[in-house]
Amino acid sequence: MTWFFIALLSAILSAFAAITQKKVLFNRGALEFSYLLSVANLILSIPFFFAINYSHLNSVNMTVLFAKSVIGVGAFLCVMIALKNLNISNALPLLALTPGFVAVFAFLLLGESIKSSEVFGLVCLIAGTYILESKSLKDILFPLNIFIKSKYYRYILLALLLFTASSIMDKLLLIRLNLTPVALIAIQHFYFAVLFAAVYFYYDYKTKPPKISVKRKDLWWIILISLLTIGYRYTQVVAVSIASVAIVLAVKRTSVFWATIIGGRIFKEEHLLKKTFAVIFIVAGAILILRD
Repeated sequence: MTWFFIALLSAILSAFAAITQKKVLFNRGALEFSYLLSVANLILSIPFFFAINYSHLNSVNMTVLFAKSVIGVGAFLCVMIALKNLNISNALPLLALTPGFVAVFAFLLLGESIKSSEVFGLVCLIAGTYILESKSLKDILFPLNIFIKSKYYRYILLALLLFTASSIMDKLLLIRLNLTPVALIAIQHFYFAVLFAAVYFYYDYKTKPPKISVKRKDLWWIILISLLTIGYRYTQVVAVSIASVAIVLAVKRTSVFWATIIGGRIFKEEHLLKKTFAVIFIVAGAILILRD
């Protein structure tokens, strides 16, 4: 059960990271914040580089890790854009749908069977998502219309797909390609910093000369978020190296429960009780869908 407590710690750290991210995003753009955080993550990850066994690094695992990092950058940026423009209690719970995506795609593309418990889990995910986004029971199509008409919800859906691929690649790197959690986290943060810098400066050069100013207050928040981010990423990778990706993801997604309750209260978001019930359904559905 060691993996469970490590995954649970990852979930708690992730929840507090999301809450502090939302606070900083009130005053900063999603791309600028992502770039600044990636730099902070790299600086705070420097001690990890001294613990890497460099003899285990090769062109194959470094190339796969770079591809995973590209996917991770896309997923993280999508979440930050959604988190900036949506309530934390609306955006984050939808990320718990990842196990459901894995189950459905495995069924459609790989022909894997779906167990009765997984079917029930999918029902819980759908019910929770409906409750979360519905205005009332009378307006049945309202949640569907939100996903069709709101571009910020489409960012969440894209992040779900990218996170699914990224999590599977974690297992490939750790188990098949002989990469340690320390090496994965350190080098991934280097890739993240390079990729976010490239995207940020390319985007800014197209619009205006790049200019970054960080107030001291924001700097301390970014450092705190960086520590939380490194913590939840490292503990997730360690848990994945012990247990299956799907089981770890299911536990990790309980972070949305804590973030919804605590973040919703901090930011004084509406209909928090309804959203809490919705999150319980979503998290329960995610836990039921345990695919090895």
